[in-house]
Amino acid sequence: MDQRHLSFRLLQVFRQVVQSGSITAASRLLHLTQPTVSLQLKKLSEVIGEPLFDYQQHKLQLTAAGELLYQTAQDIDERLAEFSQQLKQQRSGSSGSISLAVVNTAQYLLPQILAAFDQAYPAVQVTLHIGNRARILERFEQQQDHLYLFSHPPRGENVHARSVVPNPLYIVAPRQHWAAQAGQLDFKQLSHERFLLREPGSATRMTFEAWLSSQAIELHHSMQMETNEAIRLSVVAGLGLAVLSAHTLPPATLLRQQLAVLPVRGFPLSSHWYLVQHANKRLPQAAVKLQHFIAEHLSGWQDPLQQ
Repeated sequence: MDQRHLSFRLLQVFRQVVQSGSITAASRLLHLTQPTVSLQLKKLSEVIGEPLFDYQQHKLQLTAAGELLYQTAQDIDERLAEFSQQLKQQRSGSSGSISLAVVNTAQYLLPQILAAFDQAYPAVQVTLHIGNRARILERFEQQQDHLYLFSHPPRGENVHARSVVPNPLYIVAPRQHWAAQAGQLDFKQLSHERFLLREPGSATRMTFEAWLSSQAIELHHSMQMETNEAIRLSVVAGLGLAVLSAHTLPPATLLRQQLAVLPVRGFPLSSHWYLVQHANKRLPQAAVKLQHFIAEHLSGWQDPLQQ
């Protein structure tokens, strides 16, 4: 490889194609024509001396050399960003920017923590990305963020995951539901009820389905919804029952007005929230501060439904 012909622009185009998943999408984001992007990729491949992409099932897939180059490009970008941040810190004190990506349910945990962090470090800018588990996993694999919050973290040698707070899962019902008036329940008494579920791949759904499988129980009636808020409001309206994280439930006073938490044997299901980082991605100092800040503020959390 002749490094003299390698430029930041070529690496920028390459990174955008990888993250966008196609030359067409990358060309729009870079404000270039598709032929120009294709030509840049060809030139970069010639500089490296190896093909960087394969076409598999009409999709671009990185080759082994492409994977190595993408990691290198990410490292270069991170080093340059850290250099820029250090210059700013020398000139104006503690500052920087952090990218934090969380699954949908985690958004209920963060507002107060981020508000407190902003007061403690007003010159640090935090960008928050929220999505379903599949989308946040994709961001993790592409190392687009510094920190991630999962209730069911990815696996692999590139994953550094730290448990930061329990995430108990409860069965909730409308206030007027017959089960809300009953005493201790066995889940089989509820198996014919309609259950409102998140999309396949949701950590809450995976935990619930794993428990059902362990008990040799099958649901007879379910409905899929995209958000916890839609599920909670639908339960209040009487559309069905649901398994929800304690963190998504309203404060106790409002909870008693809207929902009933059912005393079902085996519940709440045990789960945790994990603060995750990619092993290959270096954390700038501001991200390290946020990492410790989140862990510290969540360490004292107590389940209000168990008090």
